Amino acid sequence: MTDPGLPTLIATRHPISEAESAIERALLAKVQQHFAGFTGTMREAYDAMTAQTPIADGMVLLQVDDGAMQGWWVSPADAPADRAILFLHGGAYMLGSAAAYRGFASQVACRTGIATFVLDYPLAPEHPFPAAFDAAIAARRWLASRGFTQIALIGDSAGGALTLGVLQDAEGQGAEVASVVVLSPWLDLALTGASFNAETYDPIFKPQILAKAAETYLAGADPRDGRASPLYDLPAALPPLAIQVGTDEILLDDSRRYAEAAANLGGAVHLDIYEGLHHVFQRSVTDLPAARLALDNAASFITRHWRS
Repeated sequence: MTDPGLPTLIATRHPISEAESAIERALLAKVQQHFAGFTGTMREAYDAMTAQTPIADGMVLLQVDDGAMQGWWVSPADAPADRAILFLHGGAYMLGSAAAYRGFASQVACRTGIATFVLDYPLAPEHPFPAAFDAAIAARRWLASRGFTQIALIGDSAGGALTLGVLQDAEGQGAEVASVVVLSPWLDLALTGASFNAETYDPIFKPQILAKAAETYLAGADPRDGRASPLYDLPAALPPLAIQVGTDEILLDDSRRYAEAAANLGGAVHLDIYEGLHHVFQRSVTDLPAARLALDNAASFITRHWRS
């Protein structure tokens, strides 16, 4: 909760320069070429794209596959033993893997100095709702069982929804959630946002793509179930929350609406809107200055909210 008298929603718009707009256009052209020319499966293509985010120097990588939990640790060598970050990846619930996201997670780990666990959760259509949600809840509890007393949560796109969904676990208090960061989160599988249903320019998604993904993942479940769409089931008390989103996203209003609803409940919310940028632009840390700024801001947010 925020202190009395302080604003609960801090919204910031980040302008884009002409030079960075040119970089953005080049990046988007590269993404389009990648998918147009890739000869493998869509999952392989998505992982190949995601894996282009470089693994930061000095990281210790460790795979976890013990039957109860699957994923990867991406850790600075001197990370503290009592704190961890849980990273929940995106991919519309059908794509993505912890191995491919190690580079992205390492960019968070190196900036925070905190060991980061990237969860491999089961994907649809083989494992429809609520399999991914249940796996995210289990990961929080697993971290508590490993001796971590505080965790931060971070997720992109569908992983952003899973991240906020973890907060619904009333029995998972063993590891306190000190802060939450979500990047371009997909929070409304009913697809009711104004930016989704208007003529919003989005170089990544078209409405029919997400509509099909929602249908596949839900497999007949209610799209307004809070475990799938956290916008419809905010917890009464939220840890400090940072949301980052680009203006060139049909999911822009998912972020706006959640930020406003969380602030109305008294949560401390930072909403950062980046002009002229695409869905999960933070992956492009090598080329895009705004991606580095956004990750720096996310790391700073996490760092200042640890309990001493």
